[in-house]
Amino acid sequence: MYKRLIITGLLIGSLFTASAQKLKVGVAGLNHDHIYGILNAWKNGQVEIVGIAEQNKELWKKYGKLFNIPDSLFYTDLKTMLKGKKPDAVLGYNTVANHVDIVEVCAPLGISVMVEKPLAATLEQAKRMEALADKYHIQVLTNYETTWYPSGQYIYNEVNNDSIGPIKKMVVHDGHQGPKEIGCSKEFLAWLTDPVLNGAGPLNDFGCYGADLMTWLMHGQKPIAVTAVTRHYKPEVYPKVEDDATILVEYPSAMGQIEASWNWPFSIKDLEVFGEHGYLHALNGTDIVSRMRENIKGSTKAEPLPSPINDPIIYLGAALRNQLKTTDDQSSLKYNMIVMQILDAAKRSAKEGKRIVL
Repeated sequence: MYKRLIITGLLIGSLFTASAQKLKVGVAGLNHDHIYGILNAWKNGQVEIVGIAEQNKELWKKYGKLFNIPDSLFYTDLKTMLKGKKPDAVLGYNTVANHVDIVEVCAPLGISVMVEKPLAATLEQAKRMEALADKYHIQVLTNYETTWYPSGQYIYNEVNNDSIGPIKKMVVHDGHQGPKEIGCSKEFLAWLTDPVLNGAGPLNDFGCYGADLMTWLMHGQKPIAVTAVTRHYKPEVYPKVEDDATILVEYPSAMGQIEASWNWPFSIKDLEVFGEHGYLHALNGTDIVSRMRENIKGSTKAEPLPSPINDPIIYLGAALRNQLKTTDDQSSLKYNMIVMQILDAAKRSAKEGKRIVL
């Protein structure tokens, strides 16, 4: 299991190119399996880690051994780790419900934060993070795997160039066979399947991808209503949370459908956009198929993304140096506050069995 995760981490770490100016970052948490990306980047000399804050010393041993991390980099507490240090940013690899705690510590120190998706476990937590970011003038960004997919940028550009006409429907499928089924670590599973620590099951875990992509494609337009249905197909495996969610997101002139599940027969992250006279489908990170009203079909492979929008660390460095705007993109706090409104409405809709008007 760990061998597979290490290989995945190496692939992610390879994205952190040497062209980026080396950032100094602090790491908050080690119980998120996405941690392999940043640790591989550190191992390859592409980023400098000034400290790692994690209470679980078993994880110190695990990652210290895997990556040759010196004991001097480990701390049990984020505040202690930041004493006498001034990293460019702190990266959150902890429970989603504790993302707000990172911002509580970092904001008064003027340190920006990037967390793994979603922004928070609840809308209330997200509002607290937004208030701190505004008060102390820091960046609070959210990292999604799909942000760095060339296929998504291709579709975004094509829609903006009016190649398929105005958007009428968006469909996003996200998920896999289930976190336990694919071999996630026990530390990751412990909170990912907890309704408080993660905010929900796949509704939060994978629903956030679709909500983020739709908010981006709609240029930050807020939906008018959200309706959601959740299912519990595997209560014996995931007793505390739903394992399947379908979310309908209504806009004045378009409809979005998010299908988030831990019950797919395989891992999937795709995006379909239907316009007035055409259709674009990102099958994965690079491959796109298209179809126009006249039944003209096509397929293409998206070109690699240019720097600095090609991976999270290069992007973060450019954002901190004010080399790009971070107000209207997939990582932005502005867009992720809308994502949190969609997810909050979806949870309320599923619980109350009705359409939630925003």
